[in-house]
Amino acid sequence: TPAQLAAGSAMNLFSEMHGTVAAALDALVADGTLPAGLDTAAVTVEPPRDPAHGDMATNAAMVLAKPAGLKPRAIAEALADRLAADPRVATAEVAGPGFINLRLDPSAWHGVLAAALGEGRDFGRSALGQGLKVDVEYVSANPTGPLHVGHTRGAVFGDALARLLDFAGYDVTREYYINDGGAQVDVLARSVYLRYLEAHGQEVAFEDGTYPGDYLVPVGEALKAEVGDAYVGRPEAEWLAPVRAFATDAMMALIRDDLKALGVEMDVFFSEKSLYGTGRIEAALDSLREKGLLYEGVLEPPKGKTPEDWEPREQTLFRSTDYGDDVDRPVMKSDGSWTYFAPDIAYHHDKVERGFDWLIDVFGADHGGYVKRMKAAVAALSQDAVPLDVKLMQLVKLYKGGEPFKMSKRAGTFVTLRDVVDEVGPDVTRFVMLTRKNDAPLDFDFDKVLEQSKDNPVFYVQYAHARVCSLLRKAEAAGLPASDAALRGADLSALGHEAELALARKIAEWPRLVEIAGRSCEPHRVAFYLYDLASELHALWNRGHDEPALRFLQEDDPAGSAARLALARASAVVISAGLGILGVTPAEEMR
Repeated sequence: TPAQLAAGSAMNLFSEMHGTVAAALDALVADGTLPAGLDTAAVTVEPPRDPAHGDMATNAAMVLAKPAGLKPRAIAEALADRLAADPRVATAEVAGPGFINLRLDPSAWHGVLAAALGEGRDFGRSALGQGLKVDVEYVSANPTGPLHVGHTRGAVFGDALARLLDFAGYDVTREYYINDGGAQVDVLARSVYLRYLEAHGQEVAFEDGTYPGDYLVPVGEALKAEVGDAYVGRPEAEWLAPVRAFATDAMMALIRDDLKALGVEMDVFFSEKSLYGTGRIEAALDSLREKGLLYEGVLEPPKGKTPEDWEPREQTLFRSTDYGDDVDRPVMKSDGSWTYFAPDIAYHHDKVERGFDWLIDVFGADHGGYVKRMKAAVAALSQDAVPLDVKLMQLVKLYKGGEPFKMSKRAGTFVTLRDVVDEVGPDVTRFVMLTRKNDAPLDFDFDKVLEQSKDNPVFYVQYAHARVCSLLRKAEAAGLPASDAALRGADLSALGHEAELALARKIAEWPRLVEIAGRSCEPHRVAFYLYDLASELHALWNRGHDEPALRFLQEDDPAGSAARLALARASAVVISAGLGILGVTPAEEMR
């Protein structure tokens, strides 16, 4: 909403300095040093690669030299003089071919701390998204059993991405697509029927293709409690449809419980079945037909592995090659039945019709071959107005006691989401799942993720937050002001040591990091940043052991203690906000 966006204009020192550079360039145009009409879109202000070079660097002179017809150093020297006049800039030095390195006055970093204390967990919230409507669809597992560890990674990534985009100013809808229209739900119904017979004391055998997991035992018992022996000995035609509905509802209740245990809540559960027999698939395909994008044809036989949607007969095909796909794709088979692709087109047509500005689908890595056709369909349905981004989740390998961990008592064949959460808790599960980019494989070691060491990022970050909470409790006990309001008013000029300023600089990076992570849809960047921030806090804390002047609490220096408490509390504010994006509860104390 506009109110949220206005509230979300957190102090972004990098954006502010970018504005300062832009104003200085305007002044150089006004005094004739630079020609008018230069395109400044490529001008950046960011941390230098080597922190020894300064706090920020701008490439303005480098990117404007050619269009301005001037040497980069000539522009850089004139620009550096202008920037040095800003009270927040301590030095502006020209380096190499024409980069300008800026060192900021400590007061600039002090202003960031005051902003963090004033805005609390909203510090860093951005207006980047401008309220654009984005749909993030994730998990979307077949409703045939409990979620497994692969779904866990997709659930965590999708949920963290949704939280990140919300924090970056987008209007986010979290969505789960229930695959309840295909043959797998008939298999589920038959499997539940076997458990139902078992509940009536019959011996049953699970043939290939049925689901033998113990998780269906209570479903069979619940079905018996509801219908008694009404389906015992009856032909499949009588019980298949009602048992399918009963079983699907039971599995979705199980999946919702699993997601709740992980802290994941969906806004929309969309049923594939709702597309059948309602004209919605036909309407979506009519939309493509009206655009001349459907035709009757026979696909060339594929080279290598034969895909399941190929047949050497005439089918209804979608011209997906018009939108970058490798081959055109069947939507209706020669017998008049839909392919798997048809309801997926209808589902995405529904998303486009709901008015989303941006669609994001989170798929397992095994769906990589599906990406081009889905992007083609959305481009065609929206006439290129709505982008679709597909994020693929790579595999998770589980280890315990140094050995691969592969079995679940409950599922029989795989490790469930609930197994992982029960073992290490939702916070550890979520943080560790976000310590790798989504398209990189992830090793999850049950022993290592519970270690209390610097090598365990979730412990290291939580320990930093808990340390600050403990510090504030001690300050209150000593009669020192420790509320955010009191610390916001503290005189921060006492913060001048390099270790203190290093921590303040890292805090100042947070609003910029939110925008970078939001633009790239990479919530793992938040986890990495939090580890770096925690490292700076722990480093300063540990230096206080050897250098008493750096200790956060000093009884004989209440003003200095207030300033250092403000620095510590600002760190905790950002850690809390970052953990909120990851869906992790900040620790107030370590057990």
